[in-house]
Amino acid sequence: MSRDLATELIHHAYAPPPGFDAPQVGVHKASTVIFPSVAALRSRDWRYKSGYTYGLHGTPTTFTLEERIAALEGGTQCTLVPSGLAAVALVDQALLAAGDEVLLPDNVYGPSRELARHELARWGITHRLYDPMDAAALAAMIGPRTRLLWLEAPGSVTMEFPDLPALVAAARARGVTTALDNTWGAGVAFQAFELGIDIVMQALTKFPSGGGDVLMGSVVTRDAALHERLKLTHMHLGLGVAGNDAELVLRSLPSLPLRYAAQDRTGRQLAAWLAARPEVRQLLHPAFEGSPGHAHWRATCSAAAGLFSVMFDERYSALQVDAFVDALELFKMGYSWAGPVSLVVPYDLAAMRGEAAARPAHLRGHLVRFSVGLEAAQDLQADLAQALVVGFGGTA
Repeated sequence: MSRDLATELIHHAYAPPPGFDAPQVGVHKASTVIFPSVAALRSRDWRYKSGYTYGLHGTPTTFTLEERIAALEGGTQCTLVPSGLAAVALVDQALLAAGDEVLLPDNVYGPSRELARHELARWGITHRLYDPMDAAALAAMIGPRTRLLWLEAPGSVTMEFPDLPALVAAARARGVTTALDNTWGAGVAFQAFELGIDIVMQALTKFPSGGGDVLMGSVVTRDAALHERLKLTHMHLGLGVAGNDAELVLRSLPSLPLRYAAQDRTGRQLAAWLAARPEVRQLLHPAFEGSPGHAHWRATCSAAAGLFSVMFDERYSALQVDAFVDALELFKMGYSWAGPVSLVVPYDLAAMRGEAAARPAHLRGHLVRFSVGLEAAQDLQADLAQALVVGFGGTA
């Protein structure tokens, strides 16, 4: 049958031969997915990656990334979402309903707390903050309406490392589901599911991407019933990730252990150097003796991310701390971490953790967080040294 050129360009009969293979996964982009028959249309099930139905529900590219992230975390099922915060929101929305309560650590990732304060509150879901360094107090807090316990290891910005097994045991004894933000550990520092945690999420924006140019999140489970709940909520919300973004994360995954180790090594070198400086009152890095929760980190982890904070002494003014940060040249000012470029951010602890008089001793002073990139350690140390002179005087 003769067809018009316009039709022929769309419905050309050629299909490339099967069997092509290469180191990188092919990028499949789709909203519409073509079915070969009515039977296929009616029988395909996307929930366990047994078939393709619509672009939002997965393509060969996103299915492959989900399987690799599940393997990284030691889970069985992974769901991809557009950001780390979207992963937190997916867990909250899948598991919580009006009248329920969620418990958050008091050093929780700020946007997660704001999600609870505003959106969850509007839906009749309450939240309370708990001290992640006191498992007994957490056990006493859990009530009949508590449905979900969020964990972070270490805590956001202030870097306290909790006793994860004790916190999980307190929740499990009362039938409460646990969810861990494992962005810091990245599936490398420790295996969260081996600690009895139910749900593990990551901001793939950080270590799995590694380039500072992708926004994506993941939610991983081992439990089939939990996966079903998460996947159905994912469908109801219309969440999806782009094929090109999935490709970028897939390209970076093979180097993740190498990058994690390199940033850990440089991070510890710089943290030790800063801890010895007279301007620094407290180092907040779980791998160092004296940092809150160091013993828990040592019992749980085999590595640490290249992320740490320092408390500059109270004798300095906030303006001096700002001058130090502004003087840094290789450390760029910006949020996020785990990319190739080292980053720095000064934080307002009064807004995060209350006034100084109410804070624990390790949080007295001015906090600055450092994310170590892939630059040479000696160059980063020289940058810190010259900025300390600008900000605080003295000598390098």
